[in-house]
Amino acid sequence: MDTIFAPATAQGKAGVAIVRLSGPEAWAAVARLTPRLPSPRVASLRRLSDASGDLLDEALLLLFDEGQSFTGEEMAELHLHGSHAVVKAVLEILGGMPGLRIAAPGEFTRRAFHNGRLDLTQVEGLADLIEAETQAQRKQASRVLSGAIGARAAEWRGRLLRGRALIEAMIDFADDELPDGLIERAVDEIRPVLASMQQELAGSAAAERIRDGFEVAIVGPPNAGKSTLLNAIAGRDAAITSEHAGTTRDVLEVRLELVGHAVTLLDMAGLRESADAVEKLGVARAKARAAAADLRVFLLPDAGCMTEVAVEDDDIVVRAKGDRVAEDVFKVSGLTGEGVEELLAAIGRVLGSRVAGAATITHARHASGLRVATEMLERIVADGGGAGREPELIAEDLRSVIHTLDSLVGRVDVEEILGEIFGTFCIGK
Repeated sequence: MDTIFAPATAQGKAGVAIVRLSGPEAWAAVARLTPRLPSPRVASLRRLSDASGDLLDEALLLLFDEGQSFTGEEMAELHLHGSHAVVKAVLEILGGMPGLRIAAPGEFTRRAFHNGRLDLTQVEGLADLIEAETQAQRKQASRVLSGAIGARAAEWRGRLLRGRALIEAMIDFADDELPDGLIERAVDEIRPVLASMQQELAGSAAAERIRDGFEVAIVGPPNAGKSTLLNAIAGRDAAITSEHAGTTRDVLEVRLELVGHAVTLLDMAGLRESADAVEKLGVARAKARAAAADLRVFLLPDAGCMTEVAVEDDDIVVRAKGDRVAEDVFKVSGLTGEGVEELLAAIGRVLGSRVAGAATITHARHASGLRVATEMLERIVADGGGAGREPELIAEDLRSVIHTLDSLVGRVDVEEILGEIFGTFCIGK
């Protein structure tokens, strides 16, 4: 196997830039840059020189033994000064060494997968952790990276294997005297697995919302203060505000961390009948995006104001321009900031209730596999084990479910999805 290398930190000036090497020649390659290697897993300061002896940099050098590194191979890390010239010089020298080549995107992580250091769901958790913007996303990705899905799949797999062994005993020893109720005993092993899978599926949508973020639409008639409220929440002039109604024609998106979650706020055209063709198009877009949003905040100038978008459960209705409202009602003013904290708290309560039952599985691929598996298990469990069905058919269903679980964590050949998953990483990961 080739020895690969790549920068593990972003391009540009920085205090430190890290270059990683992995493979059988990793240590030998570093030994050509510095005459004395440190002990594995002990960071040491070393002078790096080119073939003519000219100083390249004074860097921190860290070595990892085979089986003790991220990839499972011999690895080395060079912690260089973050100069573009320094990094370029080191990469050019490494590229000229025999047996070394620049890593492909995600190749370090792919080697970790092939060497058994990570399962496929942990790889996806690592990608999510790198992309995490909020604490909720970080916690969820860290749980997946720690192997939570793999552990759950292993528990399911063990029970299904025991159930499958009972069914196959009926097939292999059909002519022998076997205890009664083997199918029922197999179903007893399967039922808890089915219930657990159904629970995971029920919470999969919430887990995906944590990972991808929520859309919160600010809905109301023209000149209700929607853009002013958006600017107040975002803390900047993200939207143009005007005293003239109909200023906003298109859907404006502002992504931010709100009450601990990744949220995209949607400011859109005021909902009203209009003869203006452009405004009519803006209103149509506003209605469509508002209907598709995870949550709507209805900003209304008076209690009797009608909305052209249906108010659903958990949607928030608040009086607009609260600085001009004398009544003791739930009101907000983007101009003065009155009621903004209370509104954010209300949004937080709704989103918090949406993710309270979030599952361990976080990707559509996970949910799709579990959906197929539960359908087969439901068929087995129905009528106490599929009365009248041949044991061979039940055993085949169980084999298919176990194969699905193995595909989930990458224990079987899943080459068709590996390229897509690893291709999302940068070359140094």
